[in-house]
Amino acid sequence: MIWKPNVTVAAVLEQNGKFLLVEEETSDGLRFNQPAGHWEANETLAAGAARETLEESGYDFLPEYLIGIYRWSAPGSQTTYLRFAFGGRISAHHPERKLDTGIVRAVWMTPDEIRATQARHRSPLILRCIEDYLAGKRYPLDLITHYE
Repeated sequence: MIWKPNVTVAAVLEQNGKFLLVEEETSDGLRFNQPAGHWEANETLAAGAARETLEESGYDFLPEYLIGIYRWSAPGSQTTYLRFAFGGRISAHHPERKLDTGIVRAVWMTPDEIRATQARHRSPLILRCIEDYLAGKRYPLDLITHYE
């Protein structure tokens, strides 16, 4: 068997001291996550983060920097995730947009509210990405080369 991680992209978005999360239906019940999902063929990692943010939250996201790259193995499964988390800014909101299947709502939460809801996080990466953002971790997008 060949091992292969699942590559995901995520957006860490902050406005007025609050961070954008989505509440989504999972096999473990309602959970919080950043707007995030699987990277798709023929898109850059940053474009994937922008696409997932729009699909899951209704916000147009302009990635401006990489916050970090994270490896996480989900307990009780054979699945390993490789997450690329991006920061940047929101350029528009489309509140009328239908959100992805399984997404209940987009919600803005303070870091303390996010810490208080850890038991309902989809993974430990949610808080880790926010803590890294708050610590000032920013890497230029040209750190990632998409070689054609």
